[in-house]
Parts: sequence; C-alpha cells; structure tokens
Amino acid sequence: MKVLIVEDEPMAARRLERLCRELLGQGLPPPLVRASLADAREVLAERTVDLVLLDLDLSGEDGFQLLEEVAAGSFHTVVVSANTDQALRAFEFGVLDFVAKPYTRERLEKALARVRGRGAGPLRTLAVRKGGGILRVPLETVAYIQGAGDYAELVLRDGGTELSEKSLDRLEVLLPTDFVRIHRSYLVPLQDVARLWTLEGSRTTVELKSGLQLPVGRSRVKALKARLEPAPPDIRMPRE
Repeated sequence: MKVLIVEDEPMAARRLERLCRELLGQGLPPPLVRASLADAREVLAERTVDLVLLDLDLSGEDGFQLLEEVAAGSFHTVVVSANTDQALRAFEFGVLDFVAKPYTRERLEKALARVRGRGAGPLRTLAVRKGGGILRVPLETVAYIQGAGDYAELVLRDGGTELSEKSLDRLEVLLPTDFVRIHRSYLVPLQDVARLWTLEGSRTTVELKSGLQLPVGRSRVKALKARLEPAPPDIRMPRE
C-alpha cells in the first residue's frame, strides 16, 4: 500500500509517517509527505497512490479543494483534521474515515483497518470524473455496479452509465453495507433483489426488481441467502 500524507505541520507529518510505518508494516514503501495542495496534486497525477491521509487546513489552503478533486480518484482518502465540524461534509465527498486531531495511535489504527473493511461514513454519492469536472452520482440512482478492470461502471436506473476510477474492490469498501457483492464482477443494492434461484449446473442467479438477471458467484451464495432471509421472530414464553 502506497500512502500519501498531505500535512503542513512538520511534527504532525512526522508522527503520521512513523505511525503508518509501524501500523502498516515495514515491508511497504515509506509514506510520501507533501505540505501543499500543489505538491500533493503532482504525486496524485502519477496515479500510484492507494491511500491519502489529508489535513483540511494547510497553511491557509483549504483541503476541501483537493478533496473535491480526489473524490473521484482510484484511491481511498482518510481526513486527519481538527476541524471536526467538517466531518459530515467530508464524508459526503466519499472519504473512508475522519480522524479528529489530536488523535491516538488506536484511532489511526482503526482508520487504517477500515481501508481493508467497510467504511462507516454516511456516503450518499459517488464522485466520477466527467467533462473535465467532477460529477456526483447519488447512490439511490445506481441500479448496480459492474467491474471493468481497474475501473467500475455505475449502471443507473435510467439506463445511463458512469465510469468510476475506483475498482469494484475499493468501491465495496466505500459503499454502505446495503450494497452487496454478489459476484466478482457485480455489486447490487440488497433492497433491489427480487428473487434468487439455482439453475442447471448449480449456477445461481438473482433477479432485480427491474427484471434484470445477474449471476451470483458460488462462494457468495450462502452469504447472500443469509442477507435475504428475514430474521426469526423474537418469541418469548409468557411468565407463569
């Protein structure tokens, strides 16, 4: 994992760098540290970063300027900032976590663990690059998501499509848990699954409420059935 730290306070940057080395393991490349938005943009233009740790207040520069640009990038972003009143706004840009300063080692470790797990932020939109700008796609407009190599195609309910620079694996980490991975190539909103059945040859398929049928990976059938089955009623015997 290649990490970019965007932090203008030297002491804070060195601490972040040291903790990243300790928490992510010494075998990984050392984190890159940049103190300005311009320098950070140069690194991000190389498209080799997996995770950005971003401060929002950079010597008068507004980190949200960079956040808006990088929201559509292929990497994850974790905000490390004292501006806790901006946490909800940051999550709306699709950041994976918001670590408030002064942070602890345990809190940063939890954030780094989320890079490999589900994000907890109230994500409502996905950002994609389009026409030289950033288009924010509301999740409720997404019918399903299909992997496209290192990218992912957002298939919309109106039949349109948008291309995300994030892979299906990275989107799965970022999306709320009501988006379910049914196949190595597909993520679908769980509430849209109308039917699940097994075909000849033990192949399993889901039918969405739109009528569209998509394959289910064999290794994902059991977990999908568990998510679709209603919880058993809470039956309690009356007291005598």
